[in-house]
Amino acid sequence: MSATDPRQVERLSNSAAETTTSHPPAVIAGFSAWLLDAFDFFRVTFCLTAMGLEFHKTDPQIALIITMTMAFRPVGGFLFGIMADRYGRRVPLMINIGVFAFSDILTGLAPTYTFLLIVRALFGIVMGGCWGVAASLAMEGASPGKRGILSGLLQEGYAAGNVLAAIAYFFLIGPLGWRPLFYLGSVPAICLVLYIKLFVKESAVWQKEAKSRQPWREQFREIVSHWKLFLYLLLFMTMMLFASHGTQDMYPTFLQRQWHFGPSQRATITAISGIGAIIGGIVLGHLSDKWGRRRAIVLAFALGALVIPLWAYAPNTILLVVGAFLMQFMVQGAWGVIPAHLSELSPDSVRALLPGFAYQSAGIIASSVVYIEAVYAQKTSYATAMALTAISVFVLASITAMLGRERHGHKFGSAPRPL
Repeated sequence: MSATDPRQVERLSNSAAETTTSHPPAVIAGFSAWLLDAFDFFRVTFCLTAMGLEFHKTDPQIALIITMTMAFRPVGGFLFGIMADRYGRRVPLMINIGVFAFSDILTGLAPTYTFLLIVRALFGIVMGGCWGVAASLAMEGASPGKRGILSGLLQEGYAAGNVLAAIAYFFLIGPLGWRPLFYLGSVPAICLVLYIKLFVKESAVWQKEAKSRQPWREQFREIVSHWKLFLYLLLFMTMMLFASHGTQDMYPTFLQRQWHFGPSQRATITAISGIGAIIGGIVLGHLSDKWGRRRAIVLAFALGALVIPLWAYAPNTILLVVGAFLMQFMVQGAWGVIPAHLSELSPDSVRALLPGFAYQSAGIIASSVVYIEAVYAQKTSYATAMALTAISVFVLASITAMLGRERHGHKFGSAPRPL
């Protein structure tokens, strides 16, 4: 069949039309799924003290439920990534969100500490599997020229989930307690499954790839053949997560120890910084469409480095809030580029598995940054520890980004252009 065959031209036109009309629901679904996962994760961080009191556990013991979630995230990244590359994006995402709703209900019903640990391990699998599937579905449905801004919107579902968790904790923990917070989370998850079923179309890129789908043995060989790319993504995402966790996880402790703020003040500042993260992800994601993915990431971290003195050593509360807003604007601005950048780097055959598995595996390595900051703080202060950590990880993340490759604007479903 020639390239000018009318039937082929018609199919290409229909494919383009499908991409144009189907990507908004796909992005909404991906954003909402990632928001709900983050909402659950951060609800636990806010409720740790209440959980510890109910189950009569020490802080280190109750914090183990966070460790269980983090430890099982790579399992989910691998399992759901393979499912999505083999069977399509929609169905695995629906299964993922359905299990999320189930784990939310079980968290609220947990009768014992051991049961809670098991349920949070189950949630870790769900959380680890969500991002790769959602990102591949959303990015494959977006036009190359709009990938960056939609990438920022998708990624900042995580920040939006953090903000929503802070709001829910602020208003509901007192009158309801921690258990109903998790019952409530299952309702939007069930609604999202129905939304995907009714309105989200399967990725046209995946459908094209599926026509040449190989047997399982050949698929695993295909996966293994990309081991060099996986190792780079693992290193890159470790540095990115160092930057994210290094500026987020200990910040509430910094506000408590350095500024002596109570729970409501800490929740308010966290929410404000989360708003900065959402705006930053969308803005820098959009700029990456114009300037390239790596340049946008490095620019965000360079500007973030300039914010460090205000963020860590603010002389008053107003400037402290401004510093928190700007820091997460920059850090999550860099993160807003990630779904588009990793999707473009990954071949069609492993687009759900490779980025998702690398991301979640890197999370285990990057979790050490909290310990590093705590050691710094014992020898100096929380402000200095966070400042030193931030500048170090910003430099490392920028170097790693620039050492990597870029396929900015690559057309999915076609052979990769030379790098």
